[in-house]
Amino acid sequence: QLQLVESGGGLVQPGGSLILSCTSSEFLLDYYAIAWFRQAPGKEREGISYISSNDGKTDYSDSVKGRFTISRNGAENTVDLQMNSLEPEDTAVYYCAAGASGPFWRLGYGMQYWGKGTLVTVSS
Repeated sequence: QLQLVESGGGLVQPGGSLILSCTSSEFLLDYYAIAWFRQAPGKEREGISYISSNDGKTDYSDSVKGRFTISRNGAENTVDLQMNSLEPEDTAVYYCAAGASGPFWRLGYGMQYWGKGTLVTVSS
């Protein structure tokens, strides 16, 4: 089973920024749609950001729109999530997933490969 690896999580103060990275040593991310999900304690998994494989279309949940930016770095084989203006409500384990482009990414549909997650804690 091919896997993704997330990095960049940690502790940050409210209002701060972090960059999460998603990569694989086994396949090229450029050929896949990539989505970021998060799951806070006691809550359901939430799809928060997506970038398609064919036209580079991006999409965001309302909870992060305007604060988070997803982008590809082909040279590094990563998909990065720039997170700004972080709030305590952003505290969660963040996962990336790779799969087919499609409109139901928020539900995880089409996502074949998943990482194990990286913890982001927003607290003063």
